[in-house]
Order: sequence, then structure tokens, then C-alpha cells
Amino acid sequence: MAEREVIFLTRDVNIVTIPDGHHGVLNMGQEVTIHQALGNNYTVVTDYGHMVRIAGIDADALGKEVKQVQTLVDETDSQAVEKNCWEVMKTVYDPEIPVNIVELGLVYLCSATPNSEGGNDVHIQMTLTAPGCGMGPVIQSDVEKCVRALPGVASVNVEVVLDPPWSREMMSEVAQVQLGLF
Repeated sequence: MAEREVIFLTRDVNIVTIPDGHHGVLNMGQEVTIHQALGNNYTVVTDYGHMVRIAGIDADALGKEVKQVQTLVDETDSQAVEKNCWEVMKTVYDPEIPVNIVELGLVYLCSATPNSEGGNDVHIQMTLTAPGCGMGPVIQSDVEKCVRALPGVASVNVEVVLDPPWSREMMSEVAQVQLGLF
């Protein structure tokens, strides 16, 4: 098991509690231990044992650098936008599972359609590992934010669907190996 990094927050920071998805604040000077630093967010455990998520834009509170979104291609036609969408969604992680949402099989559909203004309207259908997942709206928002930041994207609609229900068979072989299920 990797050594966990203990950090004292350098400023007050907004957090989302895991797994219920409630919003709160941790105060400057509070001790946290980084549990997971994947994608653009951090899952930390507080000195009280609570697991919370700190958004990547607040990485400086942990003494870390804010990561920039990387695109695969520079073109903005619908095919290139779709390719970039799939790539950037690989930077979104369930805060409790160290596998991105694409490899987990949570994204069912991603389509980019050219619009009359020269941009692309992106529609994404995704699901959750469990229907009542408190982090669902947070993950949905993460997807919307990272896709909206891509060049050539005019609008984003991230639809959470529960049919078909997610099952571990939807995970890629890579994800199953990462989680020791294969």
C-alpha cells in the first residue's frame, strides 16, 4: 500500500462529503490525509476520519498545483469534439473508486452535433454505480464542467440514466484488473 500524504490546509476550502454529497468547509490549518489524487480532484480523509472531496480548483489549499485540461486534438469539428470529450471524461473519477468513469463503464453515450453558431452541442448519457449515490450530482457536474471547457463545445447536456442498471460487467478489462476483479 502506498504511503498516504498528510497535509495541513493552507486556507479554508469547500468540500463535498463522501458518500452523501453534502457541501461544507474545512478550515485553514486542519489536517487531512490524501487518500486519492486522480483526475482533477482530491479525496482526503480528515483528522476526524471523514472522507471528503476537494475540487481540483482548490488544489492550492493542499499545496498542489491546479491541473489544466488537456485535449487530444485541436480541431473543433464534431468528430474531434467527441474524441476530446471521451478523453477528458477519463479524468473524472468516482471519489471512492480509483478508476475513471469511462473505464468503470458509467458513460453510455457521447455525441457531438454541430449547431448553427459553428459550435457543437454535446449530449452525454451516463449512469451511476448505485441509483441512490449521493455523489451522483457531483460526478455529473464534473463531467459537464470538463466537457464544457473543451474547444468547440457550445452546450453540454449530461443525462443520468438508470436503465440499463450499471453492473461490474460493464467495466473495462483494465478497470477489472485495477480493482483486482479479474
